[in-house]
This record gives sequence, C-alpha cells and structure tokens, in this order.
Amino acid sequence: MKYAILFVFVALMILVGMISRRQIHSTEDYVLGGRRMGPWLSSFSYGTAYFSAVIFVGYAGRFGWSFGLSAAWIGVGNALIGSLLAWWLLAERSRRITQAMKANTMAEFFRHRYDSPGLEKFSALIIFIFLIPYSASVYQGLGYLMQRFFSGTVLADIRLSMLLMAVITAVYLYFGGYISTAVNSLIQGLIMLFGVVYMVWRVIDVVGGLRTGLADLAALTGGEALVSPLGPAPFDLIILILMTSLGTFGLPQMIGKFNGVRDRRSIRRATVMSTIFALVIGGGAYFMGGFSRLLNQRLNLGFDGERLDLLMPLIFDALLTPEMMAVLLVLMLSASMSTLAAVVLVSAPTFSRTVLRSDKMRTLRLMSLLFVFISFVVALIPGAIVTLMAFSWGAVSGAFAGPYLWGLFMRKVTRQAAAAGMAGGLGTVIIGAALTVLSGQPAATQAPRLAVLAIFVSLISVPLVSWLTRHQPLPRGAAYLNQLVLLEENDHETMESSRKHAQGADADITAAAIAGDRQQGL
Repeated sequence: MKYAILFVFVALMILVGMISRRQIHSTEDYVLGGRRMGPWLSSFSYGTAYFSAVIFVGYAGRFGWSFGLSAAWIGVGNALIGSLLAWWLLAERSRRITQAMKANTMAEFFRHRYDSPGLEKFSALIIFIFLIPYSASVYQGLGYLMQRFFSGTVLADIRLSMLLMAVITAVYLYFGGYISTAVNSLIQGLIMLFGVVYMVWRVIDVVGGLRTGLADLAALTGGEALVSPLGPAPFDLIILILMTSLGTFGLPQMIGKFNGVRDRRSIRRATVMSTIFALVIGGGAYFMGGFSRLLNQRLNLGFDGERLDLLMPLIFDALLTPEMMAVLLVLMLSASMSTLAAVVLVSAPTFSRTVLRSDKMRTLRLMSLLFVFISFVVALIPGAIVTLMAFSWGAVSGAFAGPYLWGLFMRKVTRQAAAAGMAGGLGTVIIGAALTVLSGQPAATQAPRLAVLAIFVSLISVPLVSWLTRHQPLPRGAAYLNQLVLLEENDHETMESSRKHAQGADADITAAAIAGDRQQGL
C-alpha cells in the first residue's frame, strides 16, 4: 500500500510536468508561467512554497515543545504578515514594475531598478549560494519522515529517499517549469488542507478534547507556561514570528509568485485565498506541536527532548493509522516538493541569465537539474534542519528585504543605499554566525535572532544611506516608479469612466424597460 500510494503520487506529478511542457514556448513561460496565472494557481503556489515539510517535522516539533500552545501565534503571524500584508503591499507593484522592466528574476530587478550590473551579479551569487542550504533543509525534513514511514524497507535509508525526491522534482521541473509547479501546487495544496484539518482533529481527540487537553498540559511539569498566551519565552516567540513572517518580503521564491499573476483582480482574490491557506496550514501545524509534550506522555513515546527534529515523525507514527500515515506522507511530499520547485525556479534562471548570460531554454533546464543535485549533496551533511533553514532564510531575506521593498516604493533610493542594504543584511548573518560558532552559543537560538536583525538592518540602512548620499545622481530605474504612478492614475480614471458609463447604460436600460412596460399596460 505504501509503495502504491507513493507510485500514484509520483506518476501524477510527472504527468503534470509532461502535459505542462506543451505550454512552454519561451523562457518567460518557463520562469513565470507567461505572467498569466490566475488566483487559484497563484495563491496555492505561494502557500505551498511558503510551507514545506520543515514546518511539520522541524518547526512544529521544536517550537511546540519549547513554547507550548503559544507557538500557534507563529502560524497567525505567517497568515497576517507573511501572506496578507505581503500580498497587499507587494503583489501589484511587483507585477507591474517587473513587467515594465521585463525582469523575470529578482537579480534582473536590481540591475534595472538601480542601473547596476554589479548588484545583479552580487544578488545572483547570494541566491545561488544561500538557497542551496535552504533547499537542503527541506530534503532533510522530508527524509526524516520517509525514514519513519518506510521503516523496514529500502526507503528507510534517508539518503535513498532524498535522492528519490530529488529525481522526481528534477523531472517535472525540467519539462514543465513554473506552469507544472503551479498546477502541482494546487493539487498538493488541497491535499495539505485536508491532511492538516484531519490531523488537528485527531490531536484534539487523543488529548480528550480542547478543554481537557489544556488542563492536562498545564498539569505537566512547567506546563502552566505552555498554556499561557505568550509562552515561557515571549521575546524569542516574537523573534520567531518576525523571522518566519517578515522573511517573505525578501525571499526571491516568494516574490516571484507575484510577478506571474495575471491581473489586479486575480491578486485581490489570491490575497484572501493565500491568507486562509497560511492560517490553516501554519496555525494547524504549530497547534499540533503545542500539544507535543502531552502527546509524548499519552502515546508513551518515551521521547527525551534531545533530537527535536524526530519528535513529530514519532507522534505521527503513533497517532495515525497506516492509511492516514500514507495520506500524511503525500501531504509532506506535497509541501516539500512545491518548496523545492519554487527555490529551483528562482536559483537556476538567476544564475543562468545573470552569470552565464544565457537565455536559452536548454541552459535553464540544465541549471535546474544542477541546482537540484547540489542541494541533494548538501542535504547529505547531517545538521539541524531548523538551524540550517534559519541561517539561510536570514541571509537571503536580510540581503534583499531593504533594497527590494524600498526600491518598489521610494524613488530616491540611490545605488549606494541598495548596495549598503544588501551588504549590511548579509554581513549581519555571516558575522553573527561566525561569532556564534566561536563563542559556543546555541545556534538554534541565535539563528532566528540574526535573521530578524539582518532584515531590520537592511530595511533601516537603505533609507539612511539614501539620505547620506542624496547628492548622488538617481539610478535611471527610478523612472519606473513614475511610470507606475501614471499607470495607477490612468487605471483610476479608466475605472471612473467605466463606472459612469455603466451607470449611464443602466439608466438607459431602465428607461427603456419602463417605456416598454407602459406600452404593455404593466
């Protein structure tokens, strides 16, 4: 049964990739789906790129064990800040400006916006280097779950299971690109929603209901803090909320989803849908993790609190029937492969177009295969997946959040300010990580703090350095913001004209209807 379910899932993913190949006619089709994605594909593509197996295997277990039920606030923050605010603030501007620039990657945005090939190459290097450990952490999270699920079979070897996932991802990416990823994300997202809702219900049932579960969790040693609104460590909880939520403002694989949306109407719908998706997936995952200590006791797992990356796979194995474990496996495969595909579709085109200066389809596809292979090799190195992802998340988000966000809204951003924001955010994580290792401090605690610090350094340094270098000539790319303002004004005038025209048409129709009724004596 396990192999049958795995085979059906794999076959479906590859089939979608092969069918999607017919719609790939240009590199823009391969990278952004031709900028014609509707709200369903866009929102689910964003959500499944946001949440991978790491949230279930790593984050939910580690933070749920440490913070209790207050960890659910992380999921709420992901929905309100990482999804709702990100879509509302960035989506329409990103779509319009990148389309006007004909920029398909974030690196190309920096070149056009700041008139700087140097920033383009620097950002491409950051993406290619630091998104590799990010994707490697996704491999590891999925590998831990498959190791447990396929215990006693050849796929219990974590290296073999990760290799299998790498091959599947590489195949459907090679053929279908963004379009196959978006369609698969819709299928995978629906599976994720069903799986999370079922597992939350199952957890509540096992702990004896929500009220009983809260009382029993509070009765554990130190349990009162685990059921308090902000948990035992409010400061660290806020740091985690900010890291996992604000990080989306600078992650290229998330920003790229805005660039592929079809129109403004689709953006409005996708904003609502992605927010609901994040609330269910993120909130549900951390809610389950919040009961992990009580579940450890109720299910007699004997977990010692040491290797927290293995906690949730143990709970799932004891909590679910073999049939529902199979559903869980598909859920985890769905979450992980969508994230992997999103990361690859950012890294490979960026390196190909910026470093290799090649816009050929074959080069893009071969670079996608290479990136998948390198990520798999890095994933073979043992490490804590949460720490690995936090450092990567912080480095990329910290480097890009300031230059990208201010570049969309502030015309007077100088090239020097963008470079300072990029270097400041990245340098904060690199220097902080080195000091953490040398001082022997716990990396799991320091990595999220460094990530948040890097994001704020980037956001603050860009306007500050712009003011200090205000006498420098502005990049020619600032003209794109003026063009956007004109487009928005024209849109408003067009909408007003359409509304008045519609009102006039309605009045004419109403008058004609009344006249007709009078003639008929009605």
